[in-house]
Amino acid sequence: MFELFTNMMREEWRVHSTLFGSLSFALYPVMIFVIAFMGSFVLPFFAAGIPPGYPSIIIHAIFLLLGIMVGGFGLMGREVMNRRFGQASLLAYSARSLPITERHIFVVFVIKDTVYYLILCVLPFVFGFTVASPFLHIPLALPLLLFLTLTLAFLTGLALIFFLSTVYARSKHVFILLCICGILAGTTLYLSHSLTPVSLFPPLQLFYLFSWETLLVACAVILIPSVIAAMLFTTEFADTTRKYKPLFTSLARRLSFFPYPPLATKDLLDLERSGSFVGQVLFSFLIPLCLLWFLLSILTRILPAVSILLVFSILTGVIAAMMYTWLTMLDTFNTYSCLPISVPTLLSGKISSFTALQLIPAIFIAIVSIAAGGLAYLVPALVICLSVSFYTLGVTCWLTGLSPNVLIYDAKVLVSWFVLVVIALFAIIVLIVINPFYTLASSALFLPAWGFVKLSYAKWNTREQPGF
Repeated sequence: MFELFTNMMREEWRVHSTLFGSLSFALYPVMIFVIAFMGSFVLPFFAAGIPPGYPSIIIHAIFLLLGIMVGGFGLMGREVMNRRFGQASLLAYSARSLPITERHIFVVFVIKDTVYYLILCVLPFVFGFTVASPFLHIPLALPLLLFLTLTLAFLTGLALIFFLSTVYARSKHVFILLCICGILAGTTLYLSHSLTPVSLFPPLQLFYLFSWETLLVACAVILIPSVIAAMLFTTEFADTTRKYKPLFTSLARRLSFFPYPPLATKDLLDLERSGSFVGQVLFSFLIPLCLLWFLLSILTRILPAVSILLVFSILTGVIAAMMYTWLTMLDTFNTYSCLPISVPTLLSGKISSFTALQLIPAIFIAIVSIAAGGLAYLVPALVICLSVSFYTLGVTCWLTGLSPNVLIYDAKVLVSWFVLVVIALFAIIVLIVINPFYTLASSALFLPAWGFVKLSYAKWNTREQPGF
């Protein structure tokens, strides 16, 4: 197993260094380090304006969210083995030619991805905070403890979603039953013992007060779901014949207002018939946003409810923009290479499909606004969400073309994306502070969004699409 793991790590480096160049890919963790180092000096000013303990909650929640975002191995397992690696001679596809089971390979793949993200994101972040600690008169023991707890927070989110996504792939009914039992158990603990959700999160408890018992509990929360998920994972599915109604013509007719209805129709039908649509909405959209809503809701003591709702709309727009990666993750250019279709045409098709999917965040924001008692601010919340989503889409198309899942690991691309998006988000936050209804001006983001899309047509028309 160790030899396969080390070879997969080497393969990961070679793939990305070939795409971006060794220096550019190596600068990715350096960028995370710089962000953490500079952010450490801002932290005291940020901490002065909110209650004690909130900054640590926010940081741990971010890494829990990171683990949730990358932990859907069980959901994508079949597609990874059959489609993502099916056109490339990678180690993850060697079960067809070597006496190694697909389960063994996939378990090693999960371990490799876990270590990969720890090295790429967690370690540089903690190292940046550690280097800044002497300047802030912070004891060295605190960064070491932070590295442990952030790692555990990341692995907790990853293990939880790995387990839930594997159960979901096996049985939707069992998944629903588990979710109901989890909600009931959490509610019972909260009501009977006056426990807060924060107190039920072992990594955060460990950060506040280190003890070996809490450390063992935190490790058990990670190991038990991961082992069960690995045992439940399978690439063997019963051979069944699926029959679908001929929906292409009728759906294309409904989408006739888009520039290229057939391409948009194909994307939406592929997403639905692959069986990943519901899972993507659940694990890549709803669960992360529920976590973010909890994170923001604990700030109600210091922020008005309307500000929390509108900030949540911003974050929803950013995460909704990730739907573009759903449409490009499983597609290959070989499907279109023999057809007279240009890259700008394909981009237009993906953008059309993306536009249709924006009905999901729009409905979600409407439900949240009503549930939070912010119906009066529903229109500004919707405008913010959709404006941010399409603006982020435009930036993503310009920087990554049809390969957002690959090019986002290019440090130069990520820095450019981060700067362009953060500038827009900061402007909207300023408007929220001045007057919530001033955020209607965020609809102006559709103009630069369209400008970035036009630039992407010219940029990617003559360039190769890496990884697509």
